[in-house]
Amino acid sequence: MISIINTISAWAIPVMLIGIPVIGLARGVKVYESFVEGAKEGFATAIRIVPFLVAMFVAIKVFQQSGMMGVITKLISPLTSIFKIPDEVIPLALIRPLSGSGALGVLASILETYGPDSLIGLMASTIQGSTETTFYVLTVYFGAVGVRKVRQALPAAVAADIAGFLVAALIVTLVFSG
Repeated sequence: MISIINTISAWAIPVMLIGIPVIGLARGVKVYESFVEGAKEGFATAIRIVPFLVAMFVAIKVFQQSGMMGVITKLISPLTSIFKIPDEVIPLALIRPLSGSGALGVLASILETYGPDSLIGLMASTIQGSTETTFYVLTVYFGAVGVRKVRQALPAAVAADIAGFLVAALIVTLVFSG
């Protein structure tokens, strides 16, 4: 079974890269022209969302450099200690919804300090994989299509991040703490 999965994995991308244009040509689609048109639309979308991305990245830097990360960590520490969540992973949970690269930097620092096999390292890694860059995703997708009012999307996404954080911490604590 594993050899079948490995074979499919090895051939999936090449088959798609060849198969999609062949199917398009067979159906009479001008494949190259369609690709170029799609690339133009993608470039126009990228130009349209740049202001949203710049604003988000500036806000993230202000949040990090102002010391608010430490203040918020101290504020929620009593609550997270009830769930036996170490303070060291709180900055990761705070930055992950804002920035994937910022969260990766926090995760790298945690792993370097505590090691990947420590409870903190395992918890941080699981949190990284269980949460999303919510504000980045909302900025890019909503900015790309011109949505100005996020309505229920933002509270639902933040609730999902909180659930991902808490469940990741709980499962890692249950599975890996002696």
